[in-house]
Amino acid sequence: MKANLEVQIGALKFKNPVLTASGTFGYGKIMGRIIDISSLGGIITKSITTKPKEGNPAPRIVETPCGMLNSIGLENKGLENFLTEVLPEIQKFKTNKIASIAGESVDEYKILSETLDGKVDALEVNISCPNVRNGGMSFGQDMDSVKNITRAVRENTSLPVIVKLTPNVTNIKGIAKICENSGADAISLVNTYKGLSIDTDGKVSKLGSFSGGLSGPAIKPLALYAVSEVYSEVTIPVIGCGGIMDASDAIEFIMAGATLIEVGSATFRDPMAAIKIVQGLKIYSDKEKMNKIMEIRGIVNEN
Repeated sequence: MKANLEVQIGALKFKNPVLTASGTFGYGKIMGRIIDISSLGGIITKSITTKPKEGNPAPRIVETPCGMLNSIGLENKGLENFLTEVLPEIQKFKTNKIASIAGESVDEYKILSETLDGKVDALEVNISCPNVRNGGMSFGQDMDSVKNITRAVRENTSLPVIVKLTPNVTNIKGIAKICENSGADAISLVNTYKGLSIDTDGKVSKLGSFSGGLSGPAIKPLALYAVSEVYSEVTIPVIGCGGIMDASDAIEFIMAGATLIEVGSATFRDPMAAIKIVQGLKIYSDKEKMNKIMEIRGIVNEN
């Protein structure tokens, strides 16, 4: 028996639960030369802003025990470049294309969501980047901002709206519920944890912008718990992210309540990571004689 790996968010169907995380896969154009992107459930673009952003000063990436710190700062060429240069290239991928959007004001989120309406398959609303001075994580930490941005995006697009949350808060369940009540179709979590690495010889931070976002296997237990917490709080789908390196990790996130998962840092170590996870999910499902992968969603949960 071959298990059905299909899942969905609202009316949007995914051939399997494996997505690539924003910021770790570019726009898919280069990776498309290496792997069969169409075999994935979907790709999430690096975050798009209304105007081009230069990002943070170098160094931007530092390796840490069981993970990495990054401080890219949402570098991108802006919305117009995405529409004219990127979108025509990625439309050839026979999978869901999800645009990550980021802004410094509610109005910028409105512009992005309205402009991209109908041009991609869904939007992931980035209110959780820890590496920008304006917006980003500060939006995701403020309940009024979360509500206002989610509502603004919902009112300006017909696409499925996914809100990506920061773990750098005291009440992630409450923030997730606000997203649901404000019109979000799904919640993705977690973005990176705020972290620091110091050069003891130079007596300075190893990152050009002082601090950065920690990702990789080091954060997996924390991310897994966050997914479990939010799954018990909301009725909309949860997308799990944080330290997923192989199919076993992905299965843990599904068991904690995730409908889909995002592969991030693993891609830097192995460009084939997401593909291998899809294959691993098929093997596991067949071994367990499941009809659908979602049979195990949320089966390990405190509540």
